[in-house]
Amino acid sequence: MSALFEPYVLRDVTIPNRVWMPPMCQYSAAPEGPSEGAPHDWHFAHYAARATGGTGLIIVEATAVSPEGRISPYDLGIWNDTQVEAFRRITRFLSAQGAVPAVQLGHGGRKSSTERPWKGGGPVGPDAYGWQTVAPSPLPFDDTHPMPDELTVAGIQEIVGRFADAARRALAAGFEIVEIHGAHGYLINEFLSPYSNHRTDAYGGSYENRTRFALEVVDAVREVWPDDKPLFFRVSATDWLENAGWSADDTVRFAARLHEHGVDLLDVSTGGNVPGGRHIPVGPGYQVPFATRVKRETSLPVAAVGLITEAEHAEKIIANGEADAVLLGRELLRNPSFARLAARELGAEVHVPEQYHRSV
Repeated sequence: MSALFEPYVLRDVTIPNRVWMPPMCQYSAAPEGPSEGAPHDWHFAHYAARATGGTGLIIVEATAVSPEGRISPYDLGIWNDTQVEAFRRITRFLSAQGAVPAVQLGHGGRKSSTERPWKGGGPVGPDAYGWQTVAPSPLPFDDTHPMPDELTVAGIQEIVGRFADAARRALAAGFEIVEIHGAHGYLINEFLSPYSNHRTDAYGGSYENRTRFALEVVDAVREVWPDDKPLFFRVSATDWLENAGWSADDTVRFAARLHEHGVDLLDVSTGGNVPGGRHIPVGPGYQVPFATRVKRETSLPVAAVGLITEAEHAEKIIANGEADAVLLGRELLRNPSFARLAARELGAEVHVPEQYHRSV
């Protein structure tokens, strides 16, 4: 029996296998008008292809809890009912194919209001649908980004409420799992790291203060998210700064707290809060050890990411107890049917649509 294709149960949700799709922005939503932030045909086709390809869990890309929370003006959002209705088309189809639909809720913080990557990815102003960014401290991401406004305590609490509202809408849209985006240098990650959080109030300084916002978001979401449905949290396990920033030790400590607050699985990535990506030893599975450490030192389940491209490699990660699931990003962009092909290679079975049975 292939470990990669064993079902996985969290609360009352059964995920049919351990091949999962991480959130990957498509930068393809309308930036204004009645369909602003809503998914359309591109998003449907994109996610539907991975569902028919046998992927067990599909996490829809970073979906903003407010217009100002989008990473780019072209990102998805879930702050109104028009967006909810558009998402229902996607969740219905994913569920019909046996895939579990999930969504990542996020706020871009000081890294928001940017252009699409294929247009350079730089900051944009009001003339290109941009807006004033916010952050824990008035520190720009790099010398090309504008100065963000420092959030007031009232502003922080408003965003906490926005996450809760987004979770309610995610439930109405048919999602089975919600993931809170606390990674890659976006707002929650900015609060966690002393590199980007220079506050001196209850939301800055000590480890306890820097994690306060994240835990308040988790509590607000868990309060409105049903007890029978799982809650994930995505973390950047390290800023890749020696003796500075957020560290792997911090992540292990934080994972235990997240579990106490009702998080069911930690989606473990790294980086994104420091420009340039300097001194990161990129290679196949380079981020897996961070997930493994959380799994071995806490009781919180984990999913691993990081250039996992081969079925045998993914199988070993699960079989060796390094993680409970693997998230394949770029490989699923290249090959929407990775799960079906991996199952064939590993002698396992995966859901195949009746229309595709001749390909088995």
